[in-house]
Amino acid sequence: MAVAGFGWMGRVHTQSYLRVLHHYPQLGVRPELVAVADEVPGRAAEAADQYGFTTATLDWRDLAADPRIRAVSIAAPNFLHRELGVALARAGKHIWIEKPVGLDADDARAVAAAAREAGVQGAVGFNYRNAPAVEAARELITAGELGTVTHARFRLFSDYAAHPEGALTWRFERARGGSGVLGDLAAHGIDLVRHLLGDILSLVADTATFVPQRSRPSGATAGHTRAAGGELGPVENEDYVSSQLRLASGARVVLEASRVAVGDQNNYGFEIHGTRGAVSWDFRRMGELAVSVGDDYQDQPRRTVHVGPAAGDYAAFQPGSGIAMGYDDLKVIEAYRFLRSIIETKPYGATLDDAVHSAVALDAMSRSVESGAWVSLT
Repeated sequence: MAVAGFGWMGRVHTQSYLRVLHHYPQLGVRPELVAVADEVPGRAAEAADQYGFTTATLDWRDLAADPRIRAVSIAAPNFLHRELGVALARAGKHIWIEKPVGLDADDARAVAAAAREAGVQGAVGFNYRNAPAVEAARELITAGELGTVTHARFRLFSDYAAHPEGALTWRFERARGGSGVLGDLAAHGIDLVRHLLGDILSLVADTATFVPQRSRPSGATAGHTRAAGGELGPVENEDYVSSQLRLASGARVVLEASRVAVGDQNNYGFEIHGTRGAVSWDFRRMGELAVSVGDDYQDQPRRTVHVGPAAGDYAAFQPGSGIAMGYDDLKVIEAYRFLRSIIETKPYGATLDDAVHSAVALDAMSRSVESGAWVSLT
């Protein structure tokens, strides 16, 4: 294994490789950390010292040329996804790449095509679908426990960019970050909608930028760095998006995302209503579902369900209901499915095709904002 880009997400991928056999001994193959690449001087060397990579480099191209490496995690900024994804796939490396897989649908298609032509596996970081409670909700829906799904609301509210001193990093530039909160958070929402409820036929969207200027950072950044007193530059992409979706099933969905939601920290979740019941989930209470099923229709109560070993991959982490899992556990599940895909030569979990579908919807949102009209995805 190798990791390209060693900010926060590169660390999460690395820690997932180190943990995967603890939770999935049946995998039978131990991932070996061969190389790490990051262009920030000293960052890759520090990662090698801390996690045991045998090689550290400033240049990701060294990973493509290294015959020891079979698979690469791509955790670099969005504008590098296409270049790295295409080159590493063509070099015969399986890739686990973070969403949104480039700046637009063309980038995502290019990476997916390169992986397909090279015959390598491609996994994508849509981690919220891996929560056991989300898998349990999907089973409820598929089994018809809610009746026919009529309407739903998906929300992804965060405050990571709410502070006016948040640095003007690549995330806020159109050429390097792409579509702002659409790629950061709405991409996850689109994947959850498709994973739970099926294909999207058309949508209409509205966006806004509420913090129009930020200070340029004086050095390398990682995560959500603050900067104050420096040269101000424009924020070129969106802080907020709301969208209405029409699904192939006939259901209607409202999707809303914000990176400047003061008072909300990782407030992600959904409420799904059907003709006989409802189910809702909050990422911050990852192991719980609020479920309403039955034949009462009116005044039908909800109950809190603590999912347990029968739900998704919960049993790989905890022995009984009500024991909390965390964000990093979802990435361990993702790592397991990626490695299993390589071993069995067939996809498990979110794939590059899922990334393409998400990117198509995000591009449609941008076109809808420009035209003020509904946009078809078919």
